[in-house]
Amino acid sequence: MIIVSDTSPINNLAAINHLHLLQQLYGTVLIPEAVYRELTDPNFPVAGATEVQTFIWIQTRPVQDRILVEALSNELDIGEAEAIALAVEMKTDQVLIDERRGRMVATSLNLSYQEF
Repeated sequence: MIIVSDTSPINNLAAINHLHLLQQLYGTVLIPEAVYRELTDPNFPVAGATEVQTFIWIQTRPVQDRILVEALSNELDIGEAEAIALAVEMKTDQVLIDERRGRMVATSLNLSYQEF
């Protein structure tokens, strides 16, 4: 199963010490570089920062389709845009996303999503 996550599911689950649930449910979770940067920004420390840098089951992947990212960025923040673009590229089983607008865009691109 291939899963791509946006920032919020990782951040929120890490904040309540339940990030391990993603590994139990999905095994490996992929995140785009923008999500990695959002979680590890030293000027804005958040829950999940250490985990995305150390857990081997959370893997960062670059998005190749920058045109799609740019188009999606007109409607979504960069983390969501890259998560959806990576999900399209990787032909994922699901994208983990919390924002309503992101879920609508994912659906329009025939992506299955899990709300967190």
